[in-house]
Amino acid sequence: MRIHWLSRTSKIVALCSAANFINSADRVLMPIAIVPMTDQFHWTLHAQGWILSAFACGYFTSQLLGSLWVNKIGAKNILICSVLLWSIATFVTPLLAESVVALISCRIVLGFAEGLGLPTIFHLFAHTIPVEERSRAFGYLLASGSVGQTVASVVAPHLSWQACFFWFGSMGFVWVLMWYIFYPNTGLGFGPQDAIPLHMPKASKNIRWSDFLMSKALWAIYIAHFAMNWSSYIIMQWLPTYLSRMLGANAESISLTAVPYIVNSAFGVASGHVADSLLMRNSWSVLNVRRLMTSIGLIGPGLFLAIFCVVNELPLAVVLVSISMGLLACNSAGHLSNHVDIAPNHSATTFAISNTIATIPGILCGPITAALVTAANGKWVAVFLGATFINLVGAFVYFGNSLATQVL
Repeated sequence: MRIHWLSRTSKIVALCSAANFINSADRVLMPIAIVPMTDQFHWTLHAQGWILSAFACGYFTSQLLGSLWVNKIGAKNILICSVLLWSIATFVTPLLAESVVALISCRIVLGFAEGLGLPTIFHLFAHTIPVEERSRAFGYLLASGSVGQTVASVVAPHLSWQACFFWFGSMGFVWVLMWYIFYPNTGLGFGPQDAIPLHMPKASKNIRWSDFLMSKALWAIYIAHFAMNWSSYIIMQWLPTYLSRMLGANAESISLTAVPYIVNSAFGVASGHVADSLLMRNSWSVLNVRRLMTSIGLIGPGLFLAIFCVVNELPLAVVLVSISMGLLACNSAGHLSNHVDIAPNHSATTFAISNTIATIPGILCGPITAALVTAANGKWVAVFLGATFINLVGAFVYFGNSLATQVL
């Protein structure tokens, strides 16, 4: 019997948010587990950097593929297959941990599968979410990811590192079961009624690949996304190590890494509601709202990271990085929502390109951070000040070149 107590839109947002919860939880397990794993396997800092960055290598390769497959294979089919693949990769991680090569390969597969998720979800949102509800939908989507990171950060330090991967890897299988509870008679897709878009964007004709690369408005989004992810990857990949090695956090204190994600989740939902409220006022245009939220989401985190890097007290450091992560979530109502404003028919592709470019920080910040810290005899100031500079540049470029009218 089909479940009717959620609206069509709500079911799509709920299932996509649940997938993003699992996606985000799985990707933060290694930054937490790598501390006890390093103690056991005696990895160098450079080896840790490559293990952490391997995820981004896989993530980088699948963004455009997801956007190309979404119309040929079906968005729902791609989403369910990607959840299964990344859950399997998470589940088998402890079985491969003794070999660095095998572990890196597994992390690449994990990143490849997770990279298919968000472009697919953006495609679904662009064709099912009315414009006046998009900021909230993206807010909930991004918040669910933060909740997943929060849960993983709280639970993982209290489990053995092997159990972390087994338990969280199993969540993907539960998600597949949820899919069939909501849609028991439609295989991997939705029924005909659910396939009808709630919002049909104006059709664009004769779109070429060069159009995705020649628009200043799109490059404003790409650069803002790159800047946002540079800070995000540094915090996600290195915060547990930094708190443990530099500020003396023990296994229990590592749970404090959940606090930034809690704040990020709250700010993501709040910023979406604030943005939609501003759009209801005649004095605020879509463009002004996107620029405001992106400026807050890049300049604010950059400034707090600059302060964070010179703090020596664990509680204050957690407060500062939490504020930084919270403000970072404002980008969900800023440049991340801007995709469906300027390219509603091609948001899966524009987001895939943007996320591909924005995955470069994930590939680089592992080895670059290791090199900077090693060269500075264990000091991290250059790492965080570099992130501040990149955020400021991203905000400046976005503010001066962004648009909110359809260009594709």
